[in-house]
Amino acid sequence: MKDKIGVIGSGQVARVLANGFLKHGYRVMMGSRDVSKLTDWKNTGGEAASAGSFADAARFGDIVVLAVTGTKALEALQMAGVENLSGKTVIDVNNPIADGPPVNGVLPYFTGQNESLLETLQQATPLAHLVKAFSCVGNAFFVNPSFPDGKPTMFICGNNTGAKKEVVEILDKFGWEIADMGMMEAARAIEPLCMLWCIPGMLRNEWAHAFKLMKM
Repeated sequence: MKDKIGVIGSGQVARVLANGFLKHGYRVMMGSRDVSKLTDWKNTGGEAASAGSFADAARFGDIVVLAVTGTKALEALQMAGVENLSGKTVIDVNNPIADGPPVNGVLPYFTGQNESLLETLQQATPLAHLVKAFSCVGNAFFVNPSFPDGKPTMFICGNNTGAKKEVVEILDKFGWEIADMGMMEAARAIEPLCMLWCIPGMLRNEWAHAFKLMKM
């Protein structure tokens, strides 16, 4: 098992995932533009937790998680260093949420219908193996979500079969049912699920839900 996880990002989404990996026995390095912000997290995480720059986290991880603001995702990958990501599975958690307020509960996106943030990031790091995951639900449910109707579904996609197998292993530990939607173009459909997931919250302050793919 690859047990070293580099997390590019230090916000709430990144911290929830980092803590989830620590919970499940991984070693985790979080990367930040300002490493001093991670002192408390590192002290709480114990010997398995460490902190550094984006590039440090990318070098450290056998698997790398990109968890930043969508508008900063490409810049963060570039700061992490393309060479540090070569041949590695990179879990893309980000959604292309644009600056600006929602309209009737619908978040604005900076991508069009025939493009996705995942595709842009993959083109910028052609030797990395990007997999879209954790993008269709709120961070409160990332790790071992508990719903009365059973496991919710995490939709994933990416071009590399081996990388997706590594992400499936993680998602299984994190308590998810997995639906592999195929190649990276499927992110054009997966990323808008965040928009759909947020509408009940934006309109009625209802955030305790997740998607489930029903099969015959």
